[in-house]
Amino acid sequence: MTQTFDIAVIGATGTVGETLVQILEELAFPVGTLYLLAGNNSAGASVPFRGKNVRVKEVDEFDFSKAQLAFFAAGPAVTLSFAARATAVGCSVIDLSGALPAEQAPPVVPEANAHVLDDLEKPFRLGSPSPSATNLAVVLAPLRGLLDIQRVSVTANLAMSAQGREAVSELARQTAELLNMRPLEPTFFDRQVAFNVLAQVGTPDSQGHTALEKRLVHELRAVLELPLLKISATCVQAPVFFGDSLTVSLQLGAPVDLAAVNRALDAAPGVERVEEGDYPTAVGDAVGQDVVYVGRVRAGVDDPAELNLWLTSDNVRKGAALNAVQLAQLLIKGLA
Repeated sequence: MTQTFDIAVIGATGTVGETLVQILEELAFPVGTLYLLAGNNSAGASVPFRGKNVRVKEVDEFDFSKAQLAFFAAGPAVTLSFAARATAVGCSVIDLSGALPAEQAPPVVPEANAHVLDDLEKPFRLGSPSPSATNLAVVLAPLRGLLDIQRVSVTANLAMSAQGREAVSELARQTAELLNMRPLEPTFFDRQVAFNVLAQVGTPDSQGHTALEKRLVHELRAVLELPLLKISATCVQAPVFFGDSLTVSLQLGAPVDLAAVNRALDAAPGVERVEEGDYPTAVGDAVGQDVVYVGRVRAGVDDPAELNLWLTSDNVRKGAALNAVQLAQLLIKGLA
């Protein structure tokens, strides 16, 4: 008889939480009992799993000793409130919020640094990085040994779903208002986002950097195991429901061999390279898929030691939920 594991999903009614439950079913993860948890505003809702509707309960009242593994797919405050409670009773934690420092929960992308799990002890604490860091790491990991990467510059065009269901609804509502010639009344955002691009996602600190930008930098360095790598990151809000798109420029220590880069990308797990002359898009290619699409692979206009890439991926599925479930698959032996 196959061993099963009792699993808790915190934030089960959010976009990532619901997708995480869906992927657990799709990949036939050996779930025994599935506990779906959320705040009191969402308690009582139901989420489908294996032909049944599983009722969502309040996380405040949950006994974490019932579960062997908990996915924290809610906000940082929820992780900080309950993750320690979970591990104190032997429940391992995979945190998708970025709330736990790398020293407590090392960020892991299976395609890049799965070996980190070899040194962990139960109860396990792992971080599933932000979608931007995850998908960028999937692409850069196979290039680490090939290229002398000295600097990474990335502009991440983030989908509305990066900020949850309320942001998705705001884009839909603003679009309808504009198309029907009604006055626009922003609520979730402080200005029009429909048919517009916002120059920042979140509130910048005193130096002008947002939390998402700093998280991307720290997690990418950790996952690639390049602590001194220079990284410039800008996160902008794009009027897209699902699917992040990243423009990436790598400054290298020597002229780039594009043929070798293409071969490495073609052989890399989790990567789908689009041939020269075409390019991928979030809506047309990435949404609903389990790979990171890469296109427009080219050297700099006047710098042969510059490599430019275009990346697009499903931020909710590939960048968040799938990565977390893949981490759980790697942990199964340790949980037994």
